[in-house]
Amino acid sequence: MNVGLALYTLRDDMDKDFKGTLQKVKEIGYTGVEFAGFSSYSSKEVKAMLDEIGLEPWSSHVPLEKLRNELQDVITYHKELGVHYIVCPYLTEDERGTKTDYFNLAEELETIGNEIREAGMLLLYHNHDFELESFDEELALDLLLRNTRTCNMALECDTFWVEYAGHKATDYLAKHKDRVPVIHVKDKKDGDIPFAEVGEGTLNIKEIIEAAKSVGTHYFIVEQDVSERTPLESIAISYKNIKAMA
Repeated sequence: MNVGLALYTLRDDMDKDFKGTLQKVKEIGYTGVEFAGFSSYSSKEVKAMLDEIGLEPWSSHVPLEKLRNELQDVITYHKELGVHYIVCPYLTEDERGTKTDYFNLAEELETIGNEIREAGMLLLYHNHDFELESFDEELALDLLLRNTRTCNMALECDTFWVEYAGHKATDYLAKHKDRVPVIHVKDKKDGDIPFAEVGEGTLNIKEIIEAAKSVGTHYFIVEQDVSERTPLESIAISYKNIKAMA
């Protein structure tokens, strides 16, 4: 099983020591990473670091504003780096208030995704809980997927947020067979900080992993938004537990 790490988990560490943090990720055992920014490094510099360390650049979260306004620069950078997936990571509140907002967004993502596909990569959409809101009995996330072509946009399913929104992640994955190449894996717990290390919370992670495999998921990316532990301690625990479930 391909187990990678969302570097957003280590955002503060990455700001302090970009290369050194990547090295620690590799030492824990992760084989791939998902970027959430590159500091001030060029694509060639980052690629050289990854090649030296032995990590693969699977995916990268790029703010929607940059996808809208700097798409060619984004494409050039990520193609040089060797990224497989460019991911739209988040919507602001004023971008997701109505069904029309999602229709308009789908149209935009179709166009953006077409250009990314022509460059040899694939656009993914990463969900939170708010896309699991219904408009006229259809989930907003389903609306986005229905109004974009599979060749131009797929789903990076954050299984935690699906469950947090009150849906069963295994059912949602089954609903979108062959359109979920990547999932985010994180666990859930009660309390002010709802995020738990993989295997330390209440979700049936093994069941979610098996469901993802059955619908064609190839990349399993650990993410921990916030933890009571240090981020490096957190990702080490998650890695050990998720590998035991493989």
